[in-house]
Amino acid sequence: MKKTIADVLVEALLNAGIKRIYGIVGDSLNAVLDSIRRSGKIEWIHVRHEEVAAFAAGADAQVSGSIAVCAGSSGPGNMHLINGLYDCHRNRVPVLAIAAHIPSDEIGSEYFQATHPEYLFQECSHYCEVITTAKQMPRSFTMAMQTAVARSGVSVIILPGDVAALEAADLPVPEHVYHPTHPVVHPSEPELQKLAEFLNQGKKITLLCGAGCAGAREPLMQLCDRLKSPMVIALRGKEYLEYDNPYSVGLTGLIGYSSGYHAMMDCDVLLMLGTDFPYRQFFPEDAVVLQVDIQSSHLGRRTKLDYGVCGDVKATIETLLPYLTEEHSDKHLHKSVERYEKVRKELDELAVGKPGKTPIHPQYLTKVISDAAADNAIFTCDVGTPTVWAARYIEMSRNRRLLGSFSHGTMANALPQAIGAQVSDPGRQVISLSGDGGIAMLMGDLLTLKQHNLPIKVVVFNNGALSFVELEMKAAGLLESGTELVNPNFAMVAQAMGLEGIRVEDPADLEGAVERALQHDGPVLIDVVVNRQELSLPPKINIKQAEGFTLWMMKAVLNGRGDELIELAKTNLLR
Repeated sequence: MKKTIADVLVEALLNAGIKRIYGIVGDSLNAVLDSIRRSGKIEWIHVRHEEVAAFAAGADAQVSGSIAVCAGSSGPGNMHLINGLYDCHRNRVPVLAIAAHIPSDEIGSEYFQATHPEYLFQECSHYCEVITTAKQMPRSFTMAMQTAVARSGVSVIILPGDVAALEAADLPVPEHVYHPTHPVVHPSEPELQKLAEFLNQGKKITLLCGAGCAGAREPLMQLCDRLKSPMVIALRGKEYLEYDNPYSVGLTGLIGYSSGYHAMMDCDVLLMLGTDFPYRQFFPEDAVVLQVDIQSSHLGRRTKLDYGVCGDVKATIETLLPYLTEEHSDKHLHKSVERYEKVRKELDELAVGKPGKTPIHPQYLTKVISDAAADNAIFTCDVGTPTVWAARYIEMSRNRRLLGSFSHGTMANALPQAIGAQVSDPGRQVISLSGDGGIAMLMGDLLTLKQHNLPIKVVVFNNGALSFVELEMKAAGLLESGTELVNPNFAMVAQAMGLEGIRVEDPADLEGAVERALQHDGPVLIDVVVNRQELSLPPKINIKQAEGFTLWMMKAVLNGRGDELIELAKTNLLR
């Protein structure tokens, strides 16, 4: 049998160490699927929606630390990949997408399922090219893989179905398909001296640390000790920096803590390390702002910058420390830590459940899960209130992970990311913190858990609403509209799909239900009815938001919805 272009693709995938591909089959992928079948060395992870395939591949890449692959058939099939690929691209994880295409001789004829994927995928990829001849393979593939790994993002190979079945050119597939490198990047000596000059002169220095601080924990502790600085953590840095950290004063931003907000607002020097924190209203206006980022294009794009340098956070701190010669007072640090301890105590006091007092507080649900989960558990969380509660109540450790759509901010990410995490590390406990809106959006992929026997624990925060959107409406002074969800009993839905399903309505039953779910040898969905009126307020309430809440309360009363005010007060004031 003659070797086809699809065979060359599969051979190259195997040489790159790829063991699985996430996707849905389609006739334009037939040659590729047949080659995968004949090889017997790559597992096809059959999902129920291509968006799930892309999210799962991104989570797989994050957990494994290597490139992952997803695929979609021509037209609508590969278009479904786009939202998940945007998330991968913005999370800076290496993913290759194989986008099958219509027959090559029909391109440009408005053929059935015709699109222009070379345009559609451009904005969510670093490399996006169409394969039209045998001689392009395997070189185009190796360039795609190398680009994805080198630039930490998405590459797309567009492959018409008929081209995939063509006889391959007599070109060898390289043994090493891509070449990961780990250069040490830090600022030059003059740049380090200037950065140190700002820090030596600072009296109240605060660090803002993000995902770019992964692997830099120990040098960061030394830096905080040298500068007597509190550390504010951006959400994507939580999993790397929050645990066992005497300098941590919590998160800031829309889902952060007041302690983190004040630590930034009270400083005279803010040092941003490996973070592209987007919310400009949470930056101090009068402080000197310094920034270290491996992506020099990120310097100064979020707030005014007094000085910025390009470098890896770990390498930069290690080379910077000898230049820091001044002693610093620890008053700013102690004040910030005391604030954080007070806020942490107040938050923990909200995470309670009294038997018979329903509906359940989502804070209590999240804390119960955090306390019961394994020390190396992987948590995924949906955008909206599940992310809020995960940020505030999931306790991290050296071996725990927290994945989410923290940069792209799309609904329904938690279940798909849990699939990729579990497939990547089958022996590890994986817990999806899903909103009721999110789980309903991609509910079909609960079947993927059954089909591939993935022991994921899916926790549904069932409050019957898009509650974070409702909070945004209240803050703007608007009556909620279009946010109510008419939900089924999700536990019964899970049971109908062949999963274990548990419904919890009383706080007295919660701990036992979570323990039972975590001990079950297989996939479980826990449907927990939680309070719709729980406020997840940001640490900074501005005048417009306060006015908005007042206006909302007036409108609620005038529109005969005063009972909502009573429930709001009972939930948030009358604990």
